[in-house]
Amino acid sequence: MVEQEHYMYIRCWGSRGSVPVSGPDYNKYGGDTTCIEIRTSRGEIIVVDAGSGIRLLGNKLIKEKTNSITHLFTHVHFDHTIGFPFFAPCYSHEARIIIYGRPFGHSSFKETLHGIIQAPYFPVDLLGLPAALSFKDIGKRPFSIGQMRVSSIPLNHPNGGTGFRFEENGKAFVFLTDNELSDNRPGTLAFADFVNFCSGAELLFHDAEYDTDEYPHFKGWGHSTYPEVIDLGIAAGVKCLGLFHINNRRTDKEMDTIVAKARALIRKRKTSMRCFGVSSRFEITL
Repeated sequence: MVEQEHYMYIRCWGSRGSVPVSGPDYNKYGGDTTCIEIRTSRGEIIVVDAGSGIRLLGNKLIKEKTNSITHLFTHVHFDHTIGFPFFAPCYSHEARIIIYGRPFGHSSFKETLHGIIQAPYFPVDLLGLPAALSFKDIGKRPFSIGQMRVSSIPLNHPNGGTGFRFEENGKAFVFLTDNELSDNRPGTLAFADFVNFCSGAELLFHDAEYDTDEYPHFKGWGHSTYPEVIDLGIAAGVKCLGLFHINNRRTDKEMDTIVAKARALIRKRKTSMRCFGVSSRFEITL
C-alpha cells in the first residue's frame, strides 16, 4: 500500500490508444489501453476508464482487499471500456463500486454502459455482476470524493467525451485523453477553454497521438499533436506534461523520438515545464 498522508498518488495502468498491442517493440511504454489509478491523501481509490490495463489493477485491488472504489469514465469507446468485464472487483460480493459517466445520448450512463456489457456482446450482464454497482451521471458542477474536488469538461472527440481535474491539498492533476485541440467545428470547445481548465496544474496528461505530419490525415478523429499539447501546457502554466493516448502503431523507439522532439521544442520556448511519454508503469505522488 502506497503511503498516502498529505499526497495524491497517481498510477498509469495503460496509455495506449485505440487497441491493445503487444510485442518487443512496445515493452517500454506498454501495450494496454487507458486506465488510471488515483489514491487520495485519505486512501480513497479512484479509477479512470476501463481499458485493458484495468485487469492488472483489479488483481492488485483484490490482493489488497480493497472493497470501496469510485470509477470515472471519460467516454465509452471500446479502448476505454474493453477491460471492465475483466475487472476482478466486479466479481466480489464485498465490493462497492460507484460509477460516474455522462449519458452520451442515452437516458443515463447506466443505460449507456449496460448497452455494451450484455448479450450478445458479453456473456455476463453488467446488471448481474456480484459487486454492488451504483451509477451517477456527471453534471456540470464539480463534485467531491472524500476531500478531493473533481471538475469536468467536455472533450472535442467524436461521440463526446469528458476530461477531469482532480484537486486536493492545493495540488491538481488534469486528465484530458481523446481530445482534439484544433477542432473548430460548431459545438467544440476553444483552446482557451482548455487553458483555463488546466491552469496551474502540477501534472497534465493529454492526448498527443500525432506528430504534425500525421495529423492532416486524421483531422476530425478527435486527437491532438504533441506541439499543440506543448502550447497548451505552457499557456496554462503546467509544471509537468505527460504525452498520452500513444498511437497503437507507435513503437518504443518512435515514441522516444517524439519525446525528444517535444523536449527540444520546450527548451526552444525557454520554459521549465517537464515533459515525458506516459508509460503503463508510470507512478507519481503530488
